[in-house]
Amino acid sequence: MASSSNVVFIYGDTDSLHEIAVRLLHFVVRGKMLLHHFLKCIDPVNCVSDESCENGANLATEIYDILNFQAFSDEIGILVKVGEVIPGVQRFSINEKKINWPNYFKQIPTSVCSLKCGHGYQKTTLENQPFCCYECNLCPTGKISNQTDAEECLQCSDHQYPNKKKDHCLPRTVTFLAYEEPLGMTLVSAAICFSLLTVLVLGIFLKHRDTPIVKANNRSLSYTLLVSLSLCFLCSLLFIGHPTTATCLLRQTTFAVVFTVAVSSILAKTITVVLAFRATRPGSRLRSWLGSTASYSLIFTCTLIQMCLCGIWLGTYPPFLEMDIHSEPGFIIIQCNEGSLLIFYCVLGYMALLALASFTVAFLARNLPDTFNEAKFLTFSMLVFCSVWISFLPSYQSSKGKTIVALEVFAILTSSAGILTCIFVPKCYVILLRADRNTLEILKRKSTS
Repeated sequence: MASSSNVVFIYGDTDSLHEIAVRLLHFVVRGKMLLHHFLKCIDPVNCVSDESCENGANLATEIYDILNFQAFSDEIGILVKVGEVIPGVQRFSINEKKINWPNYFKQIPTSVCSLKCGHGYQKTTLENQPFCCYECNLCPTGKISNQTDAEECLQCSDHQYPNKKKDHCLPRTVTFLAYEEPLGMTLVSAAICFSLLTVLVLGIFLKHRDTPIVKANNRSLSYTLLVSLSLCFLCSLLFIGHPTTATCLLRQTTFAVVFTVAVSSILAKTITVVLAFRATRPGSRLRSWLGSTASYSLIFTCTLIQMCLCGIWLGTYPPFLEMDIHSEPGFIIIQCNEGSLLIFYCVLGYMALLALASFTVAFLARNLPDTFNEAKFLTFSMLVFCSVWISFLPSYQSSKGKTIVALEVFAILTSSAGILTCIFVPKCYVILLRADRNTLEILKRKSTS
């Protein structure tokens, strides 16, 4: 024993002894509590202060013994040295095997007033409380702690995520709307089937192109509409599968342009219906607008405006490939970021404007004679189209990850199928099953009735 007068009595468990010693050294070296002065200048038994003691003298050479009082059955007790503290060099040593606790201790004393923080938790200091008092808080999102009484949690890497107990990181799974999964297979099958069905309807119209019901409302526009609808179904395939930079750039612009052709074709058909009824008077100037040239000029103009919007989109802030690690825990979602949401909504808004114009004109022309009753079918098709995309927008805003892609593909397929069904199914029914109604005499009779 280097100095018999320098003695520290500490009662606590072995873990607490380490904590106490470290904190003693901390306060001695930094002078926060003048612990050295207290231990050197005050008799711990008689509480008598030595006034001649110098403050902080010989700090580097002092050695403090840690003694453990051990009592025997005959009430004889001795002090046994179990360790020492050297403040000057910040060294602490203790022999845990020599410590003997009294039998009347119900539990080993502890030097802290809070329970230990287990794995997955971090210590948080309490305000206006001693430093040994703290509370245990669960690690925040994306972080773990794999040791007891962790001061702070560790951040998992971008390719990992915490387990439920937040005590270790697990590898993330890369995911996207794949062709192999049930949802992807269902959407792909639906897109291909509807596209083939549209081609079949186009074949029926080409085969019966000289019949009155095909010629009644500008058959060239019907062909254009059917071709664009078939492409609409197929363009949904760009949204499925592993995204790439090329598919991110093509899928929204291709969808926008092809859909604009389809909707502008419907607008041209509705205008043709109205003009055909108005141009029945002899010498009417409206007859010059009934030809294919005027209709295709309208389609070209509407499509050109949409192409300009898409060009501005690709030239300023185009869509790009990104990895989303925040939407779904445990997954890395590979998806396409739309880039400029403002231009994206402008593209959708332009298509909505064309659809609204088509719906309005078709609705106003719904009561024209039966010869031109396609206006009723056009009205229903635009009603379905608008309903689908109005429902899509709030769902798009509230969804995350590959659910957004599935919703957009579903909206494309549903709106295209609605147009195909409402406009062409009634005509195919007459062509294939009611050929007796597909005659010029029937149409003239209905128009004059």
